[in-house]
Formats: sequence, structure tokens, C-alpha cells
Amino acid sequence: MLIQVCLYFYCKFLWRCLKFVMRKLTGRCELQRICYSNKPGASRTMKIETSLRDSKSKLLQTSVSVHPDAIEKTIEDIMELKNINPDINPQLGISLQACLLQIVGYRNLIADVEKLRREPYDSENPQHEEMLLKLWKFLKPNTPLESRISKQWCEIGFQGDDPKTDFRGMGLLGLYNLQYFAERDTTAAQQVLSDSLHPKCRDITKKEISKFSKTEWEKKRMDKAIGYSFAIVGINITDLAYNLLISGALKTHFYNIAPEAPTLSHFQQTFCYLMHEFHKFWIEEDPMDIMEFNRVREKFRKRIVKQLQNPDMALCPHFAASEGLINM
Repeated sequence: MLIQVCLYFYCKFLWRCLKFVMRKLTGRCELQRICYSNKPGASRTMKIETSLRDSKSKLLQTSVSVHPDAIEKTIEDIMELKNINPDINPQLGISLQACLLQIVGYRNLIADVEKLRREPYDSENPQHEEMLLKLWKFLKPNTPLESRISKQWCEIGFQGDDPKTDFRGMGLLGLYNLQYFAERDTTAAQQVLSDSLHPKCRDITKKEISKFSKTEWEKKRMDKAIGYSFAIVGINITDLAYNLLISGALKTHFYNIAPEAPTLSHFQQTFCYLMHEFHKFWIEEDPMDIMEFNRVREKFRKRIVKQLQNPDMALCPHFAASEGLINM
């Protein structure tokens, strides 16, 4: 333990010495070197974020959590602290502002998403009820809902007669995402719903037959491909998107697609992308039954996390969920 502590302080001291030497050699501080040697996007913003957070200066440390309205003044203070003339280095101020807008925006987005997640569905709230009924309308435009409490809700993937009980885990966030998908990309949402309810039979090859026992093969041969509950999966994918957000994994994506602060709309667009991609992934995995859902979901999560480790990654830079949708 003592050796680890000593090694930590040695590395920290060595790093500060290296920064000092680089400043003397290049005539630029670390923030300048990052901004001038990295293109706009996740790579630059994440390096700026690390540099500010790990600085010994209280001003730099707190700059990553200032109010958006205070960013311009904060940059002026940073330039003054670093003895940088803004007239000679105008690009630095512009680059720092873009980075801080993304950094602060990401923190604020977490707060907005968390607020929705913590707000429970309230059947006495007209706004909540209106959103729920809109979800039905967009997904089943040709089928009237007979009553608010109805077995019809199972047709779009809820577990019982009253969907409000299914929103407990993700609160209003689950409903917001589902309604966004159904309203903004109606064709794709209806197609995914249709596939989940009416999966088509598929042929079993000889190679695949060899992987199953006789009983399993008969089951596969006779059964349709396994579908899933659309709404419940949507709430589950909301949970996946939420955890990717709070873990910081989505920084790569948001810093690459949002030139300034990422917003709730960016988060919801990402949810649409994840729903679309999970739909394709589920088909590719071809599970034996719905009990394999957790295994497939975890495998899907790992694939997304791996993609996000690439600093140039943008999950859906020009996303249109209806493009290239796989039909079962």
C-alpha cells in the first residue's frame, strides 16, 4: 500500500515536471497544446476536461461545473491566470468555450435525465396521461383504445392492464423515450412493434440442427422466431442508455455529435438508435426463448461500450431509425 502511494505521488510530481518543461520548450500551457493539436470533438474535449479537473488551480478545477452563463467569464479568468493574451490567441478562447459548453452541458444533461427518472408516473396528472395515450395513438393509429385500463396495452408490450406499473423502474424517463421514438420515427417504431408481436418463421440449416438436441430442434423448427415485449424492452433500453450516460461512456458520442451542450433531445435520439440496434441484434442472436433476454442485453451492452471507447465514435451522427430496418 505504501509503495502504491509513493508511486502515485512520484508519477504526479513527474507529470508536473514534464508539464513545466513542455511549457518552457513550446511557450504554451497544456490547454493551448491540447486545443492546437486536437480537432474539435471527444478527443479534444475529454483531454481538456481531464486537464482542468486534475489541475492544482481551484479556478481550473471548478470550471468544469460552472453555470453555462458563467462560461465566458470563466474563460477570461483562465486566460488571465495562464498569462495568455486573448488578442494574440483568439482561437484558444473559442476552443475552450466549445469544450466547456460540452462538459458543463453533459453534467446538466445527467441532472435533467435523473429528474425524469425519479419522477413517478402519476395517473392523476393530465400531462402524464396525455403522453401515454399519445404513445398508443402513434403505435396503433388504426386501433381505438377501448378504455384507459385495458388488456389492449399488452398489444404494445406492457405487462398488464395498466401501464403505469411498468414505469416504476425508470419513472417518466421510460415514457418520454418511448413516446419520442413513436412520434419522431413512427414508421420505424411501428415496424419494430410489428416484428416483436409477429416474428416470422425461419429456415433451420443442417449446420444449425447439429447444435441442438432433438427436442430443441423440434421446438426451433415448429416455433416462430422469438419476439419480445416492445414497451418493456423500451424501458429496459432506457435503463441501458441511462447507465451509459451516468457512467460517462456516452461522453465520446455526445462530444462528437453536439458542437455545444448536449440536450435531452440528443439523449432521446440515442435511445432511438439503441432501440433500433437492439432490434437488429436480437434477430442476429436468434435466442431460444425470452429467458435469454438478459444474456442478449448484456452482450449488446458490451458491444456498445466497446464502440464508445473509440474517441472518434458517434453512435448516430445522422440517425434515421427507419433506414435499413431489418424485417424478421
